[in-house]
Amino acid sequence: MTTITLVPGETTLAQLSTLYRDGVAAKLDRSARPGVDAAADQVAHAAQGEAAVYGVNTGFGKLASVKIAAEDTEKLQRNLILSHCCGVGDDTESEIVRLMMSLKLLSLGRGASGVRWAVIELIEGMLAHGVTPVVPSQGSVGASGDLAPLAHMAAVMMGEGFADVRGERLSGAEALTRVGLQPVVLGAKEGLALINGTQFSTAYALAGLFDAVRNLESALVTASLTTDAIMGSTSPLVADIHRLRGHAGQIATANVMRDLLTGSEIRESHREGDTRVQDPYCVRCQPQVAGAALDILWQAGKTLEIEANAVTDNPLVLTEVDRILSGGNFHAEPVGFAADQIAIAVSEIGAIAQRRIALMVDPSLSFDLPAFLTPDPGLNSGLMIAEVTTAALMSENKHLANPCSTDSTPTSANQEDHISMAAHGARRLMRMNRNLSYILGVEAITGAAGVEFRGPLQTSQPLQRVLARVRKDIAPLGEDRYLAPDLEKSAALVRSGALVQAGTEFDLMLPAA
Repeated sequence: MTTITLVPGETTLAQLSTLYRDGVAAKLDRSARPGVDAAADQVAHAAQGEAAVYGVNTGFGKLASVKIAAEDTEKLQRNLILSHCCGVGDDTESEIVRLMMSLKLLSLGRGASGVRWAVIELIEGMLAHGVTPVVPSQGSVGASGDLAPLAHMAAVMMGEGFADVRGERLSGAEALTRVGLQPVVLGAKEGLALINGTQFSTAYALAGLFDAVRNLESALVTASLTTDAIMGSTSPLVADIHRLRGHAGQIATANVMRDLLTGSEIRESHREGDTRVQDPYCVRCQPQVAGAALDILWQAGKTLEIEANAVTDNPLVLTEVDRILSGGNFHAEPVGFAADQIAIAVSEIGAIAQRRIALMVDPSLSFDLPAFLTPDPGLNSGLMIAEVTTAALMSENKHLANPCSTDSTPTSANQEDHISMAAHGARRLMRMNRNLSYILGVEAITGAAGVEFRGPLQTSQPLQRVLARVRKDIAPLGEDRYLAPDLEKSAALVRSGALVQAGTEFDLMLPAA
């Protein structure tokens, strides 16, 4: 299995995207080891001392005032993990779990958590050999870390819980034995270091970000098809318009659409004599809406890149000053805010795309295209209900886009009395992005049909390649047929990035330098 070497504090969104999309393993750069060992030595010394140090020789949360004897250190950590395995609901997707484990490596590798290097090596070994803990997706409130989900990960490391190994579900002990790994006996603070942290929420938020950017890129392709299909004007894409406003996302999206539409015979056919002065907003204002969405995705990406490299457990081992201090880095508010931003962007990308689909199927608005894009309307309903489906998905995403980070409820006997709700704020992004992929998939179908109705005039070369890619999987709509499989295929083209790859090469993950 391919392995990426990560440098704690310096890992990039591009590397994290590769971990998520390509299923590669991760390991830490060995330059991290001296710092990790120094912190572990400091914790081991504190565990033998008389002074109470939270999480080292005390209970947890509301039980922090209870002193634990040195001989009970290992049992304390084991009990912590087992008692916190309280996740419920559907299993977390394996790619999210593996990304979460990689993020935990990055946090531990900063040398402020106090774990032994053997703990890090076990996580690396699990990633290398495809041992993926079964992690229920519900149970974290994003407060004192993602406690329950991370506990299910840590349980497998102890030989407890369950894990998937090459598609087979095994007990934690069986999974480790199957690949030649040994369970770890957790020492002082190590259990706490594993379950304190925002890695579950951050993994989901990163996945939501990566999927949202891919959807937005696909949206620029489908929007360009729609623009040509309705004989829309490309004047709103002129670079000077967007430079005068100055938003980087708006400039970037206008550039992409302008390149996609350059050379279209359809556009040239109505450049002169078109009686329409302006197109509806869903066509004319595409760079302003998609660009604003891109700007906040970039902002969220910056936050999540920082969080991915952060130390977010508690207490923190400050070897330079020989202190172990309690703080609140486990609070996932930055992740919660980023997830809410991503959710708003996803909702708006879908909202304007749905209006473009509605424009296409309405004969009173679509500039002489047949009703519902069927050659024989009346006897056939064409894409009438495909548009209705997109309306349902758009509305669902609007509901899901309501902020989660503004919610809070006290937990742990009021010790944790303000929480971020980052975990379910980030989890909902998977559902929202999937909904969006269906909306854009339907737009690909309507846009392709609309462009074909303009024949013998041809669209641009890039969009001809997109059209060919759509038609490779989805036949033109003649008489009515069972459409659900077509919607699945088209959404899959969106999710895979195939439409973007067919059209032209561009990558909007990071702002242009």
